[in-house]
Amino acid sequence: MDKNIQSALKVFEKQNGVMRSAQIFRQGIQPRTLYQMRDEGLVVTEGRGLYRLANSAPWSSDPDLAIVSLQIPKGVICLISALYFHQITTQIPYEVYVALPKDSEKPRIQHPPTRFFWVSSEPFNAGIETHKIDSVEIKVYGVAKTIADCFKFRNKVGMDVALEALREGLRGKKCTPDQILRFASVDRVERIILPYLEALV
Repeated sequence: MDKNIQSALKVFEKQNGVMRSAQIFRQGIQPRTLYQMRDEGLVVTEGRGLYRLANSAPWSSDPDLAIVSLQIPKGVICLISALYFHQITTQIPYEVYVALPKDSEKPRIQHPPTRFFWVSSEPFNAGIETHKIDSVEIKVYGVAKTIADCFKFRNKVGMDVALEALREGLRGKKCTPDQILRFASVDRVERIILPYLEALV
């Protein structure tokens, strides 16, 4: 086997078998080596500029979240995608919902279908959790923050989705009323959420 390919395979293995093209080239792997590996079936394309070793474990639990997190490192999984991740919704997201800092550019991503929400600094940085999917670190808003966000973006996701999230989050003891109110204050939706919260507790 070509020495360049051998060394490239070792680099991939150190990164759990998944790398973005920018990372790959920073490690000194030449584009022609990468494309040769792809043509020989040693790596497979998982998304725009995202490569996985063909013999590494296939994506399992939630590949779309892992792919988006690798392609958009500063994004945070939010709203219906976060509800689905935390298992407090009956909705099935057909797009990955991603929050971005207010002044950032729209990322170019072809797959999976992605919907972006630009958020100002304080609400964007509040309530972020880090989890691992298929050895990939993903950033996702916690349950209480996601519930508050659903009320903030109720015109985008639907009031029924926000109310279901509130009900299921409390019933499953995944967060407390105080935690929800803290993030509702950050999102400036305290007055909207409080009557519904009082009716449930």
